[in-house]
Amino acid sequence: MENIHTTKTQNFFRIVLGIFMITAAFGHFTFQRADFQAQVPNWVPVDKDLVVILSGIVEIALGLGMLFLKKYRIYVGIALATFYLLVFPGNIAQYLNGTSAFGLDTDEARLIRLFFQPVLIFLALWSTGAIAFLRTKFKEKLEL
Repeated sequence: MENIHTTKTQNFFRIVLGIFMITAAFGHFTFQRADFQAQVPNWVPVDKDLVVILSGIVEIALGLGMLFLKKYRIYVGIALATFYLLVFPGNIAQYLNGTSAFGLDTDEARLIRLFFQPVLIFLALWSTGAIAFLRTKFKEKLEL
């Protein structure tokens, strides 16, 4: 793994995202389970509760990875950004279907939430040094 330096600010946001993911994961198994089930689009051909449990397990793994896998933080950041991208259709479905969950009980609130997903994707990539890593790899490919 290439040694990409991250700043204290990046490390702070990486840790915050890790804690956020672990906290959200516990919500999958407990008090927010119904809210997470409400976000699973109806077109997903798997039981909604199973999707919530499996995504909670993934969130715990990604959160722990953000906190403790410093050597692999770039790959964890890419994986977390990919996860955020994969769950985005659930946020879109919540908006399109007018589903109330997580206190988002108006179309305006659900729409505003959609704009935060790209921010999470960016933070996952930036805070782990993945943007710098990918930029370096892209430049190397261009030079070939």
